[in-house]
Amino acid sequence: MIQLTRINGVEVVVNADLIEFVETTPDTLVTLFTGKKIPVRESADEVVARVVSYRRSIGAVSAADLHRRMGAVAPEED
Repeated sequence: MIQLTRINGVEVVVNADLIEFVETTPDTLVTLFTGKKIPVRESADEVVARVVSYRRSIGAVSAADLHRRMGAVAPEED
């Protein structure tokens, strides 16, 4: 969960795993997989930084990091 600030100044806590994309239109608009759109005061870079920080805090890794950690092992042939 990450804390963001709506355009009207109200703070909200957003499930970072539900964020589909973040765009600047010129305000920052966070779109969730549910289709809900949340305009926020934070920049797109700040939203991304908070998501990354949150995911690190829970020990989550990206698919690319997982691939690197596994040494890019090729699948075995039958």
